[in-house]
Amino acid sequence: MVYPEASRWGAPDAIAPLYDDVYRADGVISTVNVVEALQEFWQAKASRGGGAAGGGGALVIYESVPAAHPPYVCYVTLPGGACFGSFQNCPTKAEARRSAAKIALMNSVFNDHESRLISDHFIEKAVAEARASFAGDNSNHNQDANAGIAAYRFMLEANKGRTMLEFQELMTVFQLLHWNGSLRAMRERQCSRQEVVAHYSARALDDTMREQMALEWAGKERDSVAAGTGGVLRGELARAERELRAARLAARELRFPKEKRDILLLAARMAPAQQQQ
Repeated sequence: MVYPEASRWGAPDAIAPLYDDVYRADGVISTVNVVEALQEFWQAKASRGGGAAGGGGALVIYESVPAAHPPYVCYVTLPGGACFGSFQNCPTKAEARRSAAKIALMNSVFNDHESRLISDHFIEKAVAEARASFAGDNSNHNQDANAGIAAYRFMLEANKGRTMLEFQELMTVFQLLHWNGSLRAMRERQCSRQEVVAHYSARALDDTMREQMALEWAGKERDSVAAGTGGVLRGELARAERELRAARLAARELRFPKEKRDILLLAARMAPAQQQQ
C-alpha cells in the first residue's frame, strides 16, 4: 500500500513550543499537564460526536515498554488508531509518558483543523504525493504501486470528512496487508478493490488479525529455512525495529512500524526454536 510520508500530514515543528511544559500567555506562566490535556481533547471531541471514539471507553491508551533501566519508552494510541511515542531518551517512565502525550496532543490539535479534513482537494494532494514517492522507480513493483495508489484513493474517498488521525487504523491495516503480501494474493484471486476495502473496513486491527499475520510470517520462516535460504524473520524484524526507532525519535506517527514489529515478534515465538538459530 502506498501512502504519503507521515511528515506530510504531521504537526509542524513550528507549533511544538505550544505544548511544552510551560505555556506562556498574556505574561502568565502556568504548567500544562499534557497527559490530562490529551485526554480532555479527545473527550471533548467524542462528546461533540467527532472522532472514532465512542461507547465511553478509554479514549487514549498508553503502553510502556518494559525496561529495567533508562532510557524508557512509552507509546500512546489515539482513537482512530494513530500512534505516537516518546521522542527523546527519557530518564523516567513518567517522562516517557509525558513525551508521548506531548507529540500526540500536538498532532491531535493540528490535524483537527478543518484544512486537515479529508476533502476532494486533500485527496488530490495526498494521491499526488504518493505518486511522487514512486517517481523514477523502474523496478517490478510499479504494478503493485499503481494498485496501491488506486486503493489509497478509494479509501480516502470513502472517508471524506474525517481527519487523517481518525483514518489511521484503516490505513495501517492496508499497509500491513500490502507488506504481508495479502493484497497481491487477493488481487490474484480476482477480489475487487471495493470488496477488499469493504471487508477490512469492518474489521478492527485486533489480536486475531495480528495472530493470523504472524502465522503467515512463521510459515515464511519455515519455508525459507527448508529451502536453505536462511530465515526471513531476523532481517525483517531488525528492519522493523530500525524503522520504529527512527519514526519515534523523529516524532512521527508510527503505528505501522510498531504493528510490524509486534507481529514479527509473535511470529518468532510461533516458529520452532531451532529455526531461530
